[in-house]
Amino acid sequence: MAQHLSAHMTVMQNAAQRAAKRLLRDFAEVEQLQVSIKGPGDFVSQADMRAEQSLREDLGKARPGYAFLMEESGASGSENWTWRWVVDPLDGTSNFLHGIPHWAISIGLERRHPDGTTEMTAGVIYAPAVDEMFWTEKGVGAFLNERRLRVSGRRNPTEAMFATGIPFAAVKPVNRLAFARTLGTLMPQVAGIRRFGAAALDLAWVAAGRYEGFWELGLNRWDIAAGILLVREAGGTVTDPQGGDPFTQGDVVAGNAHMHAFLREAVADGVAAATGR
Repeated sequence: MAQHLSAHMTVMQNAAQRAAKRLLRDFAEVEQLQVSIKGPGDFVSQADMRAEQSLREDLGKARPGYAFLMEESGASGSENWTWRWVVDPLDGTSNFLHGIPHWAISIGLERRHPDGTTEMTAGVIYAPAVDEMFWTEKGVGAFLNERRLRVSGRRNPTEAMFATGIPFAAVKPVNRLAFARTLGTLMPQVAGIRRFGAAALDLAWVAAGRYEGFWELGLNRWDIAAGILLVREAGGTVTDPQGGDPFTQGDVVAGNAHMHAFLREAVADGVAAATGR
């Protein structure tokens, strides 16, 4: 039976699917893309910017009073927003530019309450190359297309598969060292560690039970806005390495109910070894 979508979710999925059509055309001609360099290992293409413009137009038309936080153009709209779209138009840009079909559009919807606190209320992560639409709304659950998602039930680290993001040249040295320490701790204890290069999809795959957990330091809000809600609505846990709010510094540890504490401890120890704290 088809899942009934709320008005917000209908807007989000329609916007993602329209932006995806142009991205798929560009992906088919990836060698002809004109590419500029933002920084070491961090590329932006015309495809990325066109997708962001498409999403801005569709989301803005549907909800003209909502603010935006977008990867390429930053924050816009009223500073006193109640609702805000948090958008990564192309997560996994390096994969896209190398012809690797592992990339996604990520849209989160954030609400700010009168007391100033905020919460993510809805999220979409769409992988056009494989036509997988991960979506969630707070209190409704997490879904892949029309199938409800639950995190993995694995309890033993020796059976667990974890995902991460390997730091590149632009990453702070302290985070590179923390990653190396964490990796050294985990490798002898787990079934495998994977680096596929798209944090939004890593979180979506934790929600889908494909991974038992995911960690990465120094991510941006648009990288994780939709994914964090997906994991939580699928029954998982997401914190920073100290057990606090992952949005504060963008340090994320996500896992199923059995693996989160194990993974969080390993990441926290890696951070402590790198920082001396």
